[in-house]
Amino acid sequence: ATRSAFCALRRDGSVVAWGAEDAGGDCSHVQYELFDVQQIQGTGAAFAAQRADGRIITWGDEMAGGNSEDVREQLYDVEQLG
Repeated sequence: ATRSAFCALRRDGSVVAWGAEDAGGDCSHVQYELFDVQQIQGTGAAFAAQRADGRIITWGDEMAGGNSEDVREQLYDVEQLG
């Protein structure tokens, strides 16, 4: 959870988020990338999900880590998210 949002990891590896959009409650813009998710970590206002293939997907407040575009090419083959 973040300060104003929750997300749930479903058995099929998909993710559902709700709550304040600016705190990670809206993952619709990355929903197509949220498959085979194994774990999720939250900051105060953003989430990061690790997929089975080691790719990291982020959403939420950009200043809280919700925008990982600058390092996207490095966020693969990740073993641990934390």
